[in-house]
Amino acid sequence: MIKKFIRSILGTKKKAASNDATKPTVLSAKQHGIDPKLVSPNAIRVTSTLQEAGFKAFIVGGAVRDLLLGVKPKDFDVATNATPEQVRRLFRRAFIIGKRFQIVHVMFGQELIEVTTFRGASSAGAVKDEHGRVLRDNTFGEQHEDAVRRDFTINAMYYDPSSETVLDYHGGIADIRAKTLRIIGVPEERYREDPVRMLRIVRFAAKLKFEIEPHTREPIPVMAALINNVPSARLFDEMIKLLMSGHALACLQQLRKEGLHHGLLPLLDVVLEQPLGEKFVTLALSNTDLRVQQGKPVSPGFLFASLLWHQVLEKWNAYKKAGEFPIPALHLAADDVLDAQTDKLALQRKIASDMRDIWAMQPRFERRVGKSPYKLLEHLRLRAGYDFLLLRCASGEIDSEIGEWWTAFMEGDGTQREILIAQKPKVKDEVAAPKKRARRRSPRSKAGTTDAAKSSNDGNQDGA
Repeated sequence: MIKKFIRSILGTKKKAASNDATKPTVLSAKQHGIDPKLVSPNAIRVTSTLQEAGFKAFIVGGAVRDLLLGVKPKDFDVATNATPEQVRRLFRRAFIIGKRFQIVHVMFGQELIEVTTFRGASSAGAVKDEHGRVLRDNTFGEQHEDAVRRDFTINAMYYDPSSETVLDYHGGIADIRAKTLRIIGVPEERYREDPVRMLRIVRFAAKLKFEIEPHTREPIPVMAALINNVPSARLFDEMIKLLMSGHALACLQQLRKEGLHHGLLPLLDVVLEQPLGEKFVTLALSNTDLRVQQGKPVSPGFLFASLLWHQVLEKWNAYKKAGEFPIPALHLAADDVLDAQTDKLALQRKIASDMRDIWAMQPRFERRVGKSPYKLLEHLRLRAGYDFLLLRCASGEIDSEIGEWWTAFMEGDGTQREILIAQKPKVKDEVAAPKKRARRRSPRSKAGTTDAAKSSNDGNQDGA
């Protein structure tokens, strides 16, 4: 009798577990507590339009997670059983994008709502590379299959604004309440399918202050090398999300903790092991996090210029010791660092250009005689270069008097500026105007590099 009773209980549990993947837990507004005022009206418009056309439609993923945490989401994604073509026909400004899996971008002014069709179970015939990473899989399916395809339990919930209900297929609500990050399925298989999931779970752990579930964490150090197989453009996108999460410093610390940082920012460990470099990077990321949390804009160029500055500084000093003049030496150092990082992170040309401008302005800030300060005021990237200068001062790399002088100069009127220029600097200007024009050595042949060096040497152009 007892054995029969135990078997009946175990059988019931097994049956319930097998149904978990197809029958979600349905939570009412009173149970989940989502505030409808935090939901984008345009996201509601998309779901209602699809529902009125006879389709299923839900707000999904990170937006639902944030709503459950009482946070207003920055972005809203919608999942539906309508195909991309069916979605596109329902909206005036809708565009189908994507190769690996087609999605629809629906535009409302400046707001973008991303609409995906429910994905089916990953097929054995899906195109994969030699490491098991899925390259293309445009299989549509049922909602419960779509939930299985999502990465973490806290991202696999669906919110219907019309009924104000949440569908939870994999215990995401329980994990949110327990502040736990848990991958759906077998961790090794999911990381092999998409190694970027390892970076995503680190970002969520740092941003949400959640703990990574032991089985989810265990394979990460062993499989970290698979990230080197991810296209550099996709890695760059993930790094931007990480650095602009408002918790960049915590994310980088978590990356190091999980052993995932090596392929992303080579030599960062070396920088962080040096007291001066660690202080500089910590200040830069802390300032960035504060700006993001205050809703202020953040420049990717400034961020990467800060992270890579001590690599540039090391090479700059090496070139100067080898006999190169300061300005050409700086441009050569920037070339070396950007060449190495572009291969890893696919830095966009605009971002790389901003980084060069910020770095190239630094020796110009030390020219505080004649017309040089006035010419630097006209530089398009002056504010970014000035903020970078203040970071160098705050970290102890250079004398704080330089930053104080430029603060007074930028805030002063004409008379005050003339007085400041007439003052004798308390520190020796590193890049003083030479008494005798030295022969200029051209940097290695690279588009724009020689011109930029000439601009900084002559002091007649902004070099932007």
